[in-house]
Formats: sequence, C-alpha cells, structure tokens
Amino acid sequence: MRVIAGSAKGRTLGAPRGGATRPATDRVRETLFAILEPILQDTRVLDLFAGAGTLGIEALSRGAASVTFVERSAEALKALRKNIKATGFDSRAEVIAANVLGFLEQSIAGPYEVVFCDPPFADVALLEVTLAHPRFAGALAPEALVVARVMKKYQPRLPGEARIQRVKDIGEESLLFLRYDGGRGGG
Repeated sequence: MRVIAGSAKGRTLGAPRGGATRPATDRVRETLFAILEPILQDTRVLDLFAGAGTLGIEALSRGAASVTFVERSAEALKALRKNIKATGFDSRAEVIAANVLGFLEQSIAGPYEVVFCDPPFADVALLEVTLAHPRFAGALAPEALVVARVMKKYQPRLPGEARIQRVKDIGEESLLFLRYDGGRGGG
C-alpha cells in the first residue's frame, strides 16, 4: 500500500501481520478522497478503528490539520506508529490505544470535522453501537461529515440524528456519508 496523493504521495505503508484488519484499498481511498478533498484542508479528523492508519494518513497527506487515530490491536498499533513515522506526520497525529467504545466513554477532545468509522465488516452491530453512542455526536463539529465503510449486504441501522448525505458503492462495499443533527455548538 502507498499514500495516493498529497505531501506523502508514494510513501509505502505497512500493514499489520495477520488478517485482523482490512486496510482500505487504493480504489476505495481514491474514491473517498476525491469526494473529501474539497473540504479536507485544515480539518480535525477522527479515525475510529484506524488499523494501520491508511485513511487518516491519506487525510494528513492531503492537508488535514490533525488526525486522532483510535485502535486497540497491538499489531495494528505497531504498523500505525511505523506508518506515521515513515510519512513524517508525528506532530499532527495522535494515537489512542483503546477500544473505540471505551474511547467514546472518555472526555473527547473534538470537535472533529471529519470522522472515519471503519470497523470490521462482519460486525455491523459494532458500527451501529458506535454511531449511536451518546457521546459520538457530541464529538462532532457542526456540519461534520462522518464516513462509514460497510459491506453493501450489511447496511446498518442509523441513529435518529444521523442523516445519509451520500452513498458511494465500490464493488462489494459502500461508503456512507453521514451528517448529524447537533454536534458541538449547535448545527
């Protein structure tokens, strides 16, 4: 895997050993960031279920101000930290070694303008619980965009305050672009 565009374009990214994570393919990242690039400059990004960090690192490469990566797997954390160092984004990246739901229980630094929510495909229930978590919407800036990556056959039930703004199908996957009513400061 490589960073597709931006200041770290072409840098190689490592993946954790084993099959516990599934980094976003080049095709998924190209599609996602073609949509996000106009709003990405100087944003604060939250990358939940970060894995090796391919989404957050791509965001940093394309001008995001900062990314908070949340990941619990020891192998994925090793790859994530190595990838951040290799791309030179240490000063703009924060790595939180935690379970996502545990992280949401804490006082979250936010507000975040862009959130990636990319849990394991087989666990649609985990995605639903994350998106509906009582503190999730409170971590969002007004007009924040939440991007959830799902298998097309496992469409999640969304919380009442979430609105689908756009769906982009890519092969067997879908990218759901969500806006939440509320968020910090109103919205």
